[in-house]
Amino acid sequence: MHAKSDSEVTSLAASSPTRSPPRRLLYYVQSPSQHDGEKMSFQSSPAGSPPHPHYYGVPSPVHHSRESSTTRFSGSLKKDASSHHHHPHGRRQPWPQYAHVDEHGEEEEGEDGDGRESGIPARCYFLLFVVCFLVLFTFFSLILWGASRSYEPVIAVKSMTFWRFNVQAGMDASGVATQMLTINATVKLSFTNRATFFGCHFTSSPLRLHYMDLRLASGDIEEFYQPRKSTRLISTVVQGIQVPLYGAGSSLSSEPTMDSPSVPLTLTFMTRSRAFILGKLVKTKFYIDIKCAMELNQKNTGKPVNLKGACSYT
Repeated sequence: MHAKSDSEVTSLAASSPTRSPPRRLLYYVQSPSQHDGEKMSFQSSPAGSPPHPHYYGVPSPVHHSRESSTTRFSGSLKKDASSHHHHPHGRRQPWPQYAHVDEHGEEEEGEDGDGRESGIPARCYFLLFVVCFLVLFTFFSLILWGASRSYEPVIAVKSMTFWRFNVQAGMDASGVATQMLTINATVKLSFTNRATFFGCHFTSSPLRLHYMDLRLASGDIEEFYQPRKSTRLISTVVQGIQVPLYGAGSSLSSEPTMDSPSVPLTLTFMTRSRAFILGKLVKTKFYIDIKCAMELNQKNTGKPVNLKGACSYT
């Protein structure tokens, strides 16, 4: 071996690459895709990845700024990736949630600015429940009310019996001399509730018996409750005591004769039936105006006068 000259030593020193100090390993972050969604990052190793450029002494082409920006996420992702691949039981861990970074560098979060998750407040659900309940209740009530209108009660006036018909001279309350009438009669009628799901409260206006435009007698029907699908027979008294007739009583007499004409009379009253379907919230009312025309023959006193077909119901 011969000694190297100074020129050879200088050329060898210039041609041999300068060994740089070992640099930190790089991590390459890859966003998950459809096929390899579980691979968040990988670490360079002699067995599973290509050797680091500095392993062969070749300078790295990656710029220093890119290296620093890439390694900012390596510390946090390394721990998650290692725990995901080396779980003792082989179960996969859920993906960690990270804020999305758009191309302008702004983070988009799935929560509100104050950290609470976005959603509908509880009071909105309560108001929605109240509104739905009221709508359904109103709809159901209208159905019941409409169905109840077809179950109007049936009232039929059957007969009227005159027990007393007496005309005599007298004076009214002011002392005017005129004929006075005393009459007593009984009216029989029936009330039928045809409804299948509600009962009826029955009331009536006073029964009035008229001769022309002059009221001769009156009577009342007591209020009662009629259950569903049932019928009640009603008997009420109509009477008038010492009713002044004035000029209208010239053709009336208390003693019947062969030539005694029949006395035209009119019986009028109005009934009201109330049905409470859902308490007092849903109720139905039925009004029936009844008018019966008849003729009284004084020779038939004490006998019932048939009123079937002689009454109008409106």
